[in-house]
Amino acid sequence: MFTVAALYHFTRFDDPAALKAPLAALCCAKGVKGSLLLAQEGINGTIAGPREGIDSLLAHIRALPGCAGLEWKESHAPDMPFGRMKVRLKREIVTMGQPDVDPRAGTGHYVEAQDWNDLISAPDVAVIDTRNDYEVAIGTFEGAIDPGTKAFGEFPQWWKENRHRFHNKRIAMFCTGGIRCEKSTNYLLGQGVTDVYHLKGGILKYLEEVPPAQSLWHGACFVFDQRVSVEHGLKPGPHIMCHACRRPLWPEDRSRPEYEEGVQCHHCVDEFSPERRAGFRERQNQIRLAAARGTAHLGG
Repeated sequence: MFTVAALYHFTRFDDPAALKAPLAALCCAKGVKGSLLLAQEGINGTIAGPREGIDSLLAHIRALPGCAGLEWKESHAPDMPFGRMKVRLKREIVTMGQPDVDPRAGTGHYVEAQDWNDLISAPDVAVIDTRNDYEVAIGTFEGAIDPGTKAFGEFPQWWKENRHRFHNKRIAMFCTGGIRCEKSTNYLLGQGVTDVYHLKGGILKYLEEVPPAQSLWHGACFVFDQRVSVEHGLKPGPHIMCHACRRPLWPEDRSRPEYEEGVQCHHCVDEFSPERRAGFRERQNQIRLAAARGTAHLGG
């Protein structure tokens, strides 16, 4: 059984590049895989590995400048949900494209998972899902508004075009683990919206703590690893992933005529050039050859 830890922390790293190699080396030594993003605004990522390895890495991150208060969410997977470890330098740890947004300067009111139902059931509250459209498609909260964005960076424009819909409303926002709400609620504060809230710990914390019988969540929650989705209790969901467009699929979607494993699905059948398709087919062929040899392929 592997421990999976989803984490983020906003802090000031003067030289994030200097943090990259020690993090990568520790992950390699401890059998930890996944993805970590470093930027001047902090750290973000999801990692998986043996218990001792995860503990070592979390201790290392907590010792970084300003990271003593790091919080993370844990779940478990019977198989390693990542093919490799990636530590990357980025301009932002979650891309919004708004240079004036700084969650360290203030965010919306945090709402604990056990209090979320009462808030979003209130008639004067508008509930906004800040995730991408393909994430919303497989699960969301009852009554939540889907902005229909394909990337988080589209949210500010959506808000500018739709803010008139929320006159005299309190705004409640949520995302997978909380990081997108840190930025989106800070953005709304900068736009003059003062009565704004967000789900502390995100959907993952809610699914961990709120029993299904009391839940206002419908469906599964997309996660950015090979589990694809999780359900209540953070148990792996039923979805598979299209390895061309990275969208979640139901198992029965493999029976659709558009589906070709590793190459395309009904969502992306018209989205890639013939050259890209040829590359996907070659990658899938290499995955099959590696499986026949009993070895792992990083693209798998």
